[in-house]
This record gives sequence, C-alpha cells and structure tokens, in this order.
Amino acid sequence: MRNPVQQLWTWLKRQEVRAVRAGQRLSVILVLIGASLLCYVGSEYWAMYREQQALHEQWLEQQRQSAPAGLNPQPVKDDGLTRVSIPKINLDVIVVEGTNHKALRIGPGHLKNTPAPGDLGNSVISAHRDTFFRHIYELTKGDEIEVRRNGRTYRFQVTGKKIVDPNDVSILKNTSDARLTLITCYPIYYIGPAPQRLIVFSKLVGDSDTGPRRAQVPPQAMRQGS
Repeated sequence: MRNPVQQLWTWLKRQEVRAVRAGQRLSVILVLIGASLLCYVGSEYWAMYREQQALHEQWLEQQRQSAPAGLNPQPVKDDGLTRVSIPKINLDVIVVEGTNHKALRIGPGHLKNTPAPGDLGNSVISAHRDTFFRHIYELTKGDEIEVRRNGRTYRFQVTGKKIVDPNDVSILKNTSDARLTLITCYPIYYIGPAPQRLIVFSKLVGDSDTGPRRAQVPPQAMRQGS
C-alpha cells in the first residue's frame, strides 16, 4: 500500500499532466481563433480591393467613351462616379454614395443630402480610419485635394482640421461657398470603437471650367482703391 506521500505525489503529477493538456488545447483554440480572424480581415480587405478595382475600371471606361472623336468631342457620360485624389498621402479612390456599412466597405462614402463635391455648399465624405482615410490626419493647411466627376476637375485646399465628439453635427452645417469635409474615426490606431471623430476641412480654389477662384473683394475696398 502506498504511503500518503506517494499518493499525494501521484495526484500532483496527474494534475500537472491535465493542466498541460488543458493548456495545449487552449493554445490550439486560440491559434484557430486568431487564424479565423486573420482570414476574415484578409477577406474583407480583398473584397474592398476588388470592389475598388471594379469601380476604377468603370471610371476608365467612362473616360474612354467620352474621349474626343475627331473634331467632335463627346460629352462625358455621368455614371455618378466621383474620384478623389490626395497627392500628399498617395490616396486615389472612387467615392460611393451613402455612408452605411455596406457602402463604406467599398470606398469612402458621400453623405446623402449634402451637395456633390464642387457644388455650392458643404459636401461631406466619410471613410473608415483603418482603410481609405488612415492617413488623412497627416493633412495640414494648404494641402491639395483633387476631385474629378462629370467631366470636370475640382481643386480643394485644406483649411484646417479638428477633433470632435461623434454627436457634433455642426461640422455638417451647410455653407454659401463650395466646401469639402472629410470625416473619419479618431484616434486612428485606437483598438475598438473610436470615441471621437477627425474632421478635415477644405475649400474650392479652382476647377477645370472656370480656373482658379479669386478672393472676392468687398465693394467698400473697391471704392477705396478707385
């Protein structure tokens, strides 16, 4: 008959083996969960890339169809596509209409009920911080944003940026001149739902039809200078 010390030792060894096996099972489970998450994120990014490629092809086809034929240039076919380029952060993307989850999986979304970029008023475009708008926090005053749509090119210039709470709707306020507002979640590298929003403001400074926009001189100043 074993003495109590031997029995205790045997029991401890069994518990140790069980703990090792449980740890191994837990490790396998965690590895499988991690692999599943990586596959899911990878599939999401691949779908996003594929959708953007399709939109770019649609954009190129639109441009080919409107290319000049001899001396009779054809009007641009408006497919509702808007292309946004920001040279400083190497962004060149097709904007989609709407800001729901499905739309933002494809590209930056134009907020409905706001003017189209280049029209009078405050046009608002939103995108996720971990995809298309990851680097807009790098933009500073004077940086250029180019928007192309309906056969015209609009040039915007960044006027500033700020951090706001998600329920701050003042950033959506309409304006009497042409503005473009970019929105994404903030902090950029926050883990989980970000508590704030990063806003980048810009104004129209020129377009392909009218050329550079000149600052309007008040009538009083014109009279003083005459």
